[in-house]
Amino acid sequence: MRVTVDPSPPPRTMNNSGSSSNFLLVPIPEYPAVDSMVVPNKNVKIVVLGASNVGKTALIVRFLTKRFIGDYEANTGALYSRKINLDGEQVSLQVQDTPCVSLQEDADDLYCQEQINRSIYWADGYVLVFSITDHSSYQTIQPLYQHVRRIHPSGNIPVILVGNKSDLLRARQVPTDEGETLAASLGGVYFEASARENHDGVHAAFLHLCQEVSRALGGGNGEKRRAGLHLARPKSPNMQELKRRFRQVLSSKVKSSTTL
Repeated sequence: MRVTVDPSPPPRTMNNSGSSSNFLLVPIPEYPAVDSMVVPNKNVKIVVLGASNVGKTALIVRFLTKRFIGDYEANTGALYSRKINLDGEQVSLQVQDTPCVSLQEDADDLYCQEQINRSIYWADGYVLVFSITDHSSYQTIQPLYQHVRRIHPSGNIPVILVGNKSDLLRARQVPTDEGETLAASLGGVYFEASARENHDGVHAAFLHLCQEVSRALGGGNGEKRRAGLHLARPKSPNMQELKRRFRQVLSSKVKSSTTL
């Protein structure tokens, strides 16, 4: 498999040190992370990968906030953090969004930005996403998984496969059994989910991967020796844009209610 890498660096982002509300996401501080209060026993780091317009960001936001917003700026590559309780243990969960990957004219030629390579190297678990309404997005999964394997040539790779947009059954192009077969070939579990309509399905998928990663990491602080490429850790995002989008959507809902 050939992989084309964009040599240009990802857009620079700035940190936001403001406090979060009950639905806003919290950015990860630049490395090294310092928490003067409570240090979780483990750092669970997962990355969400897939083609364009499959709903990667929508899935992440639905998982972390229980909310759905359909309008996102594409390919921001934001990195989010939240402390969660996992099987009775406090865990620092870090979720990396990524730009889209795409197949070139040759079906085995995968295009990945350098930012994606850094994210793959950094992560401990992988959410591979396609849309059940777009067969071409399904076709990117196998080459994408092989690319992950190239960066991590040895060891267990916790992975799940998510077929998003399960609410659009009339537009389905990928049957459920094809998703299940592909997930089994990757050594993972298949979930069909709807970021738009169902938080429970999205939560179940991400929680399953978090548990798999936690078991794979075992004891200690979750850091492991890596044998792949020596790539830098992803940067934290500028959270102001996401906050602005939340305010914009909430304001639109209020105006609509007033008009009615």
